[in-house]
This record gives sequence, structure tokens and C-alpha cells, in this order.
Amino acid sequence: MAKTNFQYEKRQKELEKKKKAEEKARRKLEAKNNPKPADGSEGEEPEADDADDAAEGDAPAQPQ
Repeated sequence: MAKTNFQYEKRQKELEKKKKAEEKARRKLEAKNNPKPADGSEGEEPEADDADDAAEGDAPAQPQ
């Protein structure tokens, strides 16, 4: 029966850890360079056009 190659498995785990650490560092750097708004939204800019569209009469008119 074949022996298990523990060195290969260990190396794969080390590479996975290194990859995760690099990804975490990259996300941390991005967060530092692009801080999120205080309200907690995920970087989405509020759209002021919605209020303007309603004022222009795009909404159906209500009968009086």
C-alpha cells in the first residue's frame, strides 16, 4: 500500500494559508484606501436622481 505524502499535504496547507493571508491584507488595504460611509452601506452612492424624476411627472397622475 502506498504511503501518504504528508510533506505535500503540509505544503498545500501552507500555500492555502499564505493565499488567505494575502487576500485579507489586500482587502484591508482596499478598505483603508476606500473607507466606507458612516451609515454602513457598501460604498453605494445615494442617487439624487430619484427625487428629481418624481418631480418631473414620471409617476402616474392621481385623479382629483
